[in-house]
Amino acid sequence: MPEVHSFGLEPISCHAFNGNRTQLAISPNNHEVHIYNKVGSKWECNQVLREVGRTFHDRNAYVWVLQGNEWKPTLVILRINRAATCVKWSPTENKFAVSSGARLISVCYFEVENDWWVSKHIKKPIRSTVTCLDWHPNNILLACGSTDFKARVFSAYIKEVEPKPSSTPWGSKMPFGYMMFENGGGGGWVHGVSFTESGDKLAWVSHDSSVHVASAAQGMAVVSVKTEFLPFMDCLWVTNNSLVVVGYDCSPSLFSHDDQGRLSFSSKLDVKAGQQQKGNVSAMRMFQTLDKRATTEANEEQTTVHQNTITQLSLYGGNKASAAKFSTSGVDGKLVIWDIKSLESAVAGLRIK
Repeated sequence: MPEVHSFGLEPISCHAFNGNRTQLAISPNNHEVHIYNKVGSKWECNQVLREVGRTFHDRNAYVWVLQGNEWKPTLVILRINRAATCVKWSPTENKFAVSSGARLISVCYFEVENDWWVSKHIKKPIRSTVTCLDWHPNNILLACGSTDFKARVFSAYIKEVEPKPSSTPWGSKMPFGYMMFENGGGGGWVHGVSFTESGDKLAWVSHDSSVHVASAAQGMAVVSVKTEFLPFMDCLWVTNNSLVVVGYDCSPSLFSHDDQGRLSFSSKLDVKAGQQQKGNVSAMRMFQTLDKRATTEANEEQTTVHQNTITQLSLYGGNKASAAKFSTSGVDGKLVIWDIKSLESAVAGLRIK
């Protein structure tokens, strides 16, 4: 059984754990960050960070530093004129990226000489709001998805803070802002992007219920699957060939991308004993049922752990080449920790590899 934690009725827009998983940060209302400590099997709120003053359209970023027992904010000027939408620290944590509705990405780093955070912009050829980000494991390449239906990979090399990068299958020319890859294979806003542990593959999911994988090592080959499920919101590699996606269906789904470059749906992961897979139920029928009964279930009983849209996936244990656990949060105010081995034993015939 997955480990389920409820944080009230407000939607959880995003969540993050510290390194040893003893602390948790969630944002239940888009203008506060709640810090929880693990006490036994429960989470207890320790602090509430309030600095973002304008819900949905704040145009600044803050780096919070723990000084003693208090978190102290440092303002980062992003130089954007639209709302910030997503933030991601780089793997070595010497910089972070912020996407926005200003049709650009701010890559921020600390300038030691002046003792402040500064930012550089990645702009062209982005034509619409940037919705999601993920860093390549080399700490240089940055993937993004946007509402112009495209996924892209840019170089975010900052010569002031890091050595010159080595060549990758995505390319060898990496000046700041250089676009390494672009694909508009979907018909909907791109909501989630994820590199594999090796960094040789990039997955993204779109609002038209499609899943896409680009393989740099195979000549930038792109394969796509258009599903009959409700729209997807996020994705995460749990092995080099296995991808978990989440969204409006309220259940994580597993997709497989094999060594021959084939992408296919494997299974819903939130499946009770005796429960049938719903892969043959169309998205239109689910929306019609939702409209009539306020649920996607014909018998009005929501059988999934999450009772509403899952908005975010995070790695909880292991790495993207061999994940032990992953976490999900959503509109129902729940945070759920899923154990890979338990999923394999619960879903008949499932092997995540």
